[in-house]
Amino acid sequence: MDLTPKQAQKLFEGDGGAYYIWSSSDVPALVEAKVGAGKLVLQPHGFALPHYADSAKLGYVLQGDDGLVGMVFPNTSEEVVIKLKKGDVIPIPLGSVSWWFNNGGSNSEELVVVFLGEATRAYIPGQFTYFFVAGTLSLLGGFSTEFVSKAYNITKSEADKITKSQTGVLIIKLGEDEKTKMPKPSVNSTHKLVHKITSATTLTEKEFPFLKQAGLSASLIKLEANAISSPIYTADATVQVVYVAGGSGQIQIVGLDGKLALDTQVKAGDLFVVPSFFMVAKLAGKNGLECFSVITSSQPVLEDLAGKTSALGALSPEMLQIALNITPELQGLLSSRIRKI
Repeated sequence: MDLTPKQAQKLFEGDGGAYYIWSSSDVPALVEAKVGAGKLVLQPHGFALPHYADSAKLGYVLQGDDGLVGMVFPNTSEEVVIKLKKGDVIPIPLGSVSWWFNNGGSNSEELVVVFLGEATRAYIPGQFTYFFVAGTLSLLGGFSTEFVSKAYNITKSEADKITKSQTGVLIIKLGEDEKTKMPKPSVNSTHKLVHKITSATTLTEKEFPFLKQAGLSASLIKLEANAISSPIYTADATVQVVYVAGGSGQIQIVGLDGKLALDTQVKAGDLFVVPSFFMVAKLAGKNGLECFSVITSSQPVLEDLAGKTSALGALSPEMLQIALNITPELQGLLSSRIRKI
């Protein structure tokens, strides 16, 4: 499996912003691992038209402090509006209809959100496919005027206006008048459906119950300059898809037969996959390293080989001496260092 980290490719760009993807042809590991990734960049007043997707995913806000998201969950008839800002994690369950808006002023910064998730039911293996309910790519607009007029009990002229008035594609830019019509976010919904992470942590459904709806969890790692993270692996067949959110560093992944599957430098914007049961370690460069990961379970089983919960450190001294073929003195040193990390 080719695990080489890759940068996103631009799929669409307009006045309101752009959308980037990691294509399955460019990142074949996404296909093998059944995961996907994309990145949304909205300019001030940029608006991503309402849509749903064939995959559950998590959004992580990389930049911006005045984002709005509207969502309609499956089997509900109510729109919830949520406020987003840098550091927020928001789950998007499979089949949810959502729209995204940068509510900042004309001189404010872009709203940038990276999406990582599972793609087990994706039409294109390793990629998210979106289905729009407005704009030139609207599914509604694909029906004949007669069908639309009868479905809503309106005239054919009215049906034409409903399906053809919006000439935007994917992302548009709203004027000031349209901006003032945007619904206000709900504080209660934002508190329930969004979780802010600013420090290194692993976020599961235990800490953030709404993750269960997406069947995913998240992890944020922030390393100081030249610091290293202990080798970790998933013990439950889940997969990690990792986005380098900042800084740079070196990544090593070890897999089958103890062979080094990846040993490379990464930088901000890179994406890579850690397959099931493979072990990964990260070494920060001189400017530190920040990685945001999504794991394909809301209750993942993560294990490491260093620290207080280390599986290696749990082995008896005698077993370590025999298994590693080392002296009692070296074993004692190793055990003491494992627990201190």
